[in-house]
Amino acid sequence: MTQNIRIGVIGGSGVYDLPGLQSVEEINIQTPFGEPSAKYTVGTIHGQRVAFLARHGHGHRINPSNVNYKANIWGFKSLGVEYLISMNACGSLKEEIAPGHIVIPNQIFDRTRRSSSFFDETGLVVHTSVADPICPQLADILHQSVASTGKTVHKGGEFIIIEGPRFSTKAESRTFRKLGFSIIGMTAAPEAFLAREAGMSYAIIAHVTDYDVWHESKEPVTVDMVIQTMQGNAVAAQQATLNAIDILAGAPPSPWKDTLKDAVITNRAHIPQALKEKYHLLIGAYL
Repeated sequence: MTQNIRIGVIGGSGVYDLPGLQSVEEINIQTPFGEPSAKYTVGTIHGQRVAFLARHGHGHRINPSNVNYKANIWGFKSLGVEYLISMNACGSLKEEIAPGHIVIPNQIFDRTRRSSSFFDETGLVVHTSVADPICPQLADILHQSVASTGKTVHKGGEFIIIEGPRFSTKAESRTFRKLGFSIIGMTAAPEAFLAREAGMSYAIIAHVTDYDVWHESKEPVTVDMVIQTMQGNAVAAQQATLNAIDILAGAPPSPWKDTLKDAVITNRAHIPQALKEKYHLLIGAYL
């Protein structure tokens, strides 16, 4: 399998490829959790080997609730990825964050009903710290990378993740706004939590497509509205990602690489051999 792929990129709505990749190959990865959203596109850019995955599949076939997040992250881990850049479309919950802007959030609030851990079966208990689910070092790099494109970018902010695929009601949107959230989306959870369990640095380029439905002076969010704004944002998000890849050249190992070292609470003698084998990629070094 291809080696030395330290940087991964997940393309969200409107971003289905990464321009500029050379020596491209497509890799199909089987995981204990089923198939990822698509084949991983692996190529070289700025001297770095990079793995790209379209979160919703080619042609945007998979809705947010049906994305196989565990398989997607497992696939990146098996390729050796340490730094994972996520591109997400989102709605704004603040007046000053306008459609067309980009946000580099620093917090996530999970309001989905999805499993948020690889370790959700009896026989192996793992407690992972996700107080700060976004890697601050990678977030700083992404902020710098977006700013260099000339796009308006907001550093920090709390990102609430809803189940989808429907958009919010006005009552929901107004409540999220009163609670102080900055942006709203559907896919960063459980993605960020799984990336942490996989020992990766994870951060988000969130491109704002609309004002959700709280904004009385604007039309309620529609797919047409999202697509129109998304097309302009996607180009900036792709360029920012290329800038970040350049900065990450020669980066040290992910600061989260040993997240699970002291996270396994189950007595080693009581962990079934089948589970040790299943999760060897994540915890083999600590057993």
